[in-house]
Amino acid sequence: MRLGFFDVFEEVNGGLKPRMLVKLKSVVIGTGVVFTKGVSFGGVNIFDYYGSDIEAEYENGILVIRGFYQ
Repeated sequence: MRLGFFDVFEEVNGGLKPRMLVKLKSVVIGTGVVFTKGVSFGGVNIFDYYGSDIEAEYENGILVIRGFYQ
């Protein structure tokens, strides 16, 4: 399914925080994690895709990000 970037992440003091449990590559990111530019999860810097739509699906209650639309 295609989701908007800000449906999945919210801005917090210049950083980003997931709105739900998110899995990117093999890394699960919890809702309490705030990260800034330059931080990579599974080799992916989410800020590189800031504002892009996200291709994802739910697996066992976790949103698994499959890719980003450019």
